[in-house]
Parts: sequence; C-alpha cells; structure tokens
Amino acid sequence: MDTSDLFRKLTCGAKFSSKNNPSLLKRKRTESTPKATEVESLAEVKLEIKEEEEEGASVADSVPLFSHSPLVLSEDDIKEEIKSEDDEEFTGDDSERKRVRLMSPEKRERYRQFKVNRLRNLHQIKVKKGAKVTIPDPIEQFRELAEKYNVSNQLIKNIEDCGYKAPTPVQMQAIPVLLEGHPLHACAPTGSGKTAAFLIPIIHHLKKPMKCGFRALVVCPTRELAKQTQREALRLCEEINLRTHVITKVDETTTDYGLESRKHYDILVTTPNRICFLANREPPLIDLSNIQYVVVDEADKLFEESKNSFRDQLDSIMNACTNPCKMVAFFSATITKEVTAWASENMSNRVRFSVGVANMAVDLVEQELLFVGSESGKLLAFREMVHKGLTPPVLVFVQSKDRAQQLFTELIYDGLNADVIHADRNQRERDNVVRSFREGKIWILICTELMSRGIDFKGVNLVVNYDFPPSTISYVHRIGRTGRAGRRGKAVTYFTKDDTVNLRSIAQLIKQSGGTVPEYMLKLRKSSKRERKKLEQKAPKRAAIRTLPAFEMQERAKKRKLIAKSKAKKKLGEDRVHNGHSHSHNGQGKNHTQKKAKKGKLVKQ
Repeated sequence: MDTSDLFRKLTCGAKFSSKNNPSLLKRKRTESTPKATEVESLAEVKLEIKEEEEEGASVADSVPLFSHSPLVLSEDDIKEEIKSEDDEEFTGDDSERKRVRLMSPEKRERYRQFKVNRLRNLHQIKVKKGAKVTIPDPIEQFRELAEKYNVSNQLIKNIEDCGYKAPTPVQMQAIPVLLEGHPLHACAPTGSGKTAAFLIPIIHHLKKPMKCGFRALVVCPTRELAKQTQREALRLCEEINLRTHVITKVDETTTDYGLESRKHYDILVTTPNRICFLANREPPLIDLSNIQYVVVDEADKLFEESKNSFRDQLDSIMNACTNPCKMVAFFSATITKEVTAWASENMSNRVRFSVGVANMAVDLVEQELLFVGSESGKLLAFREMVHKGLTPPVLVFVQSKDRAQQLFTELIYDGLNADVIHADRNQRERDNVVRSFREGKIWILICTELMSRGIDFKGVNLVVNYDFPPSTISYVHRIGRTGRAGRRGKAVTYFTKDDTVNLRSIAQLIKQSGGTVPEYMLKLRKSSKRERKKLEQKAPKRAAIRTLPAFEMQERAKKRKLIAKSKAKKKLGEDRVHNGHSHSHNGQGKNHTQKKAKKGKLVKQ
C-alpha cells in the first residue's frame, strides 16, 4: 500500500471544498470575496454543524479526522464516496498502470524492482546470477507468457487443460529464463513442477514438427522417469503435434536414429547409457547434430560417484550435440558439489536459482524416525503398522534388489496386495508394475533407490524407509514421493543401532522442517566425511528379511541341493543316450557309403 492508497483510506467519505477547508476559505476570501460575505459564509458553516448535531448525530461521528479541517459529511456524500471506491477497486490494475506511466524512468525502474523482489521473497526464490546476465522477471500468471514472449494461445490452453492454474515458484522463474535463452541451473523441492518448467519453453521454441531430426534432448536417470516426462510432453503438445520419443531398445541391427528415421521425431527423452551406446558406435547410430536444447533432469543423481560415472557420459553426449547454439539446463531437487563444479566449468553466464532452503525436506510431509532394535524388528514394525491400518498407496524403500525380493516374499505370504520393482525385472514387467500402482491395483510397492528420483505417483500417502537412507540427499528424494502438489503425506524411517552414521544429520533436517525428534539424536557424535562417503558408495551388510527359523532354512537349502543334483544326473543320462544315438547313426551312415562304393566298383567292372 503506497501513500496515495493510505491517504484515500484515511479520508474515506471526506469532501474537501472551500466550505470546510480554512486555508482554501482564507485564500478565496482575500482574492475576491468582500468581508460581509466572509462573515455570512462562516455563519453558514457554523449553522450547518449545529443542524447536524440537532438531527441526532453522535459526537464521535462529528469529530473531524484532522484538527485543521472540520468535516461536514452528508449521507449522500458517503454513499457516493463508497461507490467511487468500489469502482476504483474494480479497476485497480488500470489505476496502477496509470500511476506507473506517470512516474519518471528512474522511479518506474525502482518500483518494478521492488515488485520483483517482493514476489521472489514471498515464494523463497533465491537468485544468483553469472557475469553479464540480466535475469528476467518472474511471472505470476501463465497468461503473461503470451504478452511478454508471444507464447501461442494453444500452448497456454494446453497448460490450463493439464491442471496448471498458476505457475509454481520454480516455473515462475525458470520459464522466463529459458524463454530468453539463458543457460540454467535450477534447484527446487520434489513435486514442484520442474518437468513443465523446462517442457513449456522447449515446446514454444520448437513451435511445430520439422523433418530435420531431434531438436531437443532430455536426459533422465531412469526409464520410468523418461516415460513420465514423455507423457507430460504429449499432454502439453496437444494439437501442436510435436513428436516425443523414448528409446526403449538399443539393438544395433534394428535401431537406427540416423539419416532417415531421425526425421520422424522432434524431442528425445532417454537415459544416458542408451544414448551413449548409440552415439559411440562406428558409425554412430544416432544423429544429435541439430539439438537446440539439452536438459538434464535429476542432475544430482546422475553425478553421483559410481562405476559408470555420468560425468564421462555427459561429455560424450555434449560432444555428439555439435550445434554451437545449443542451450543447456540442469534441474534437481538437491544441490551437490559435483554438479555445481561441472556447471561452472561448462556453462558460462548461467543463471542459478533455488526455491526454499537448499537440500531441505518438504514441510508438507509428516516425518518420523522409529527405532526397531534389529533387522528382524523392521518386519515386526511394518506388520504392526499394517495391523493398525494403512491408507494406500504406500511406497517402501530398501537398499538392494535382493532385499526387495525378500520383503516382497514376506508380504505376499501375509496376503498383502504388494509388488516389487527393481533392475532385474525386464522393461515390460516394470511398466506393468508402474501402471498397476498408478491405477490402484497395487497397494504397496517395494522399490530400490532409483525409484526415488523424479517419479510422480499421484496421491502417495505413506513412504516407508525400510532400510536407512545412505545420505541426507537420498532421504530428501525418498520422502519427496509423498507430499506432492500441495497434498500432505507421511514418511516413516526405520533405524537400528548400526544406522547412526547419518542419524544425526537426518534428525537435524527433520527438526528444520518443523518436525519433532528426541534430543539425544541431535547430540550424537558427528560422523566423519570418510564414513559418509563409504556408506554412499557401498551399502552396509544386513541380515536377510525372513521369518523362518534357521534350521528350516537349512532344510530348504538341502532340498534345493538334492533337487539340483537329481536334475544334473537326469540331464547327464539324457546326453549319454543322445550321444549313443548319434554314434549309431554315424555308423549306419558309414556302412551305407561303403555299400554304395562297392556297388559302384562292380558296375564299372
């Protein structure tokens, strides 16, 4: 509220004229009015005040707002002022535009910067700019894109049809930055709309399908996230007809995204391993020379230290994208040193911004740390939770594929509607599991660490960290599968006496997010950097998830060995019989040829 609005509120109903303003009255009297007339006018003013008091007005109503300006208000004046105020509120934007137009250029620029800073502070958008970069102002409505950047009405309509009523904080700032063609490194919480933040500018710049190959590349850590991004792109491209493709097979003999087949697609969404396999063949099986946009989604996961480091893969992808005018954008929910270092070396004059507190959990998620004693206590705690009642859908995270399969066997034995997804299952099985979980046919989905990145399951009510997360970043991503798009959720994390390396840091994170944790957790010894790094690289050894006693497990192992031996003996006998038949057939063949040879000799003789 500026000074003019404050003055208008304070003087609501006031009507300034020469009759009730002494200064104007004095000026008028000295200029043109004779003294006799002045006395009469003063008498009239006094007479009016007396008449108002006689009509029954209270003393409080007749007290002037300012000591130097006694006010005389009639009922008609008050009604007229209220009506004019309502009209002014109805056309508030027009009046604001008029005031801005009347400002000087310097004042207009200060006013604009004030509004931008207020909007960023309101949504916790923290911007860090590079050298020689003018950061565009954030948008408040999607309709502004049509006015400022000439975004087509069809794309605006598709955005609204997808359910985006107003831009989220990351979309407010990221969309204008990408529309103006600046390299970007954005960090925003899980479920904040990062996918639409980079798809909308890509669709706007590509405009329509063209037969010149891939023009935009989106790199995702998992195939499930790639397919999810493709679905969102298809919704936003409705009636624009841009073609989005996900690489599902990398067979050299059947797959070729080169000179001919590449013309059928515009946007490519894939994982780094698949595109590197195709790009590194001789000759290359994919052509990326026309790429204009390179977007790396969940960049922090792809830059984690592992056997196949993505940093080397990203270099080969960038070398394959030979277009000198390509624009690079990184999106992630957490900030890591590896991503920041690579971006500072390879993305000059980039725009960096984050939403909220970096590497912080979503405050919409109710978080709980539960001590379960030992590994066997985890299964008991989960069964007790089921006994009390669960509201599906539920996501359960474990540290490895073997443990996921073991827990799945136990839950199936309990009669729960559960399924498992991990890398050992083929792509068709994984797609069926994800689709069934989205449709509500599966209530409990057991998964590994990869499913914690970017996958958007609508309405997940509970996340259970069955195995303790290897890092705080992993914890933030795991619990980010719930509490998305403004919905509330819950996350329960089991821990034992062996999980104290990251317990203190995660407890601090929960407290900073508004949760409650015991004081002893905050007073634990701070783990060393070496311990944390070792835990991130290699998961700790844990006891198998089972409820059968040890002797019964031994009996089952013996039975499996006996069955394997009997199968081996049976196969060996079949092989011997088969070899005997082959020898007999070979002998018969030799005799037959010898008879033919003898017969031929007799004919010649």
